[in-house]
Amino acid sequence: MRKKIVAGNWKMNNDSQQTKVLLDEILAKKPGSTPVKIVVAPTFVNLQAAVNQTNGSNIIVAAQNMHQAESGAYTGEVSVGMLKSINVNTVILGHSERRAYFGETNSLLAEKVNTALKHNLTVIFCFGEELADRQSSNHFNVVESQLREGLFHITESDWQNIVLAYEPVWAIGTGETATPEQAQEMHAFIRNLLRENVGEAIAGQTSILYGGSVKPDNASEIFSKPDVDGGLIGGASLKADDFLAIVNGMK
Repeated sequence: MRKKIVAGNWKMNNDSQQTKVLLDEILAKKPGSTPVKIVVAPTFVNLQAAVNQTNGSNIIVAAQNMHQAESGAYTGEVSVGMLKSINVNTVILGHSERRAYFGETNSLLAEKVNTALKHNLTVIFCFGEELADRQSSNHFNVVESQLREGLFHITESDWQNIVLAYEPVWAIGTGETATPEQAQEMHAFIRNLLRENVGEAIAGQTSILYGGSVKPDNASEIFSKPDVDGGLIGGASLKADDFLAIVNGMK
């Protein structure tokens, strides 16, 4: 059975005190019992504190990125070993902002995936098309290439540590949102790609999240679609009430 997941990507927001306050609010207000896995991804400098603060809860703390090398002369970078040493065992890779602003390619992301899986991290692997790709009806080809080149080389057993996050780039921070039907169309396409390339079992067990301006007022409808297993939430994850309303939108 596929896991239901709502992950909050805090991006470059929240200093240490703001992180503590937001986590306090989430911990105080979150459902006592929920089938939804709740993930939060603070900045690197606040990861250790977030792990300590959420200890004993059902909240998973994730990193927003990591370097593909295990160590070395990579000033300013963070390695998989550093993450594991503070009990961070989940990482977001391939976010559209990493691809767009920092030039992360499919081949580079394949290296990062390999390193993360070698150390048994759970990878939330992001991908999705730009507005021009959708306007030219090339969106399916772009998504397929990102998956084939960045992910489809891994072994069958590695898939248990993969969560997919489809993010239509044109619907992130723009106020635009793909309709629930558009989200389902792409999620069904992705699941069929898995079915054809890695098998029915993996296609059936891999969670596919939607990451494109999910908000409290549209979460339930988006999450009701049969191939949408949760969301990767940006701006709305910075307010505890909004984030938890989205969590509660997952039935």
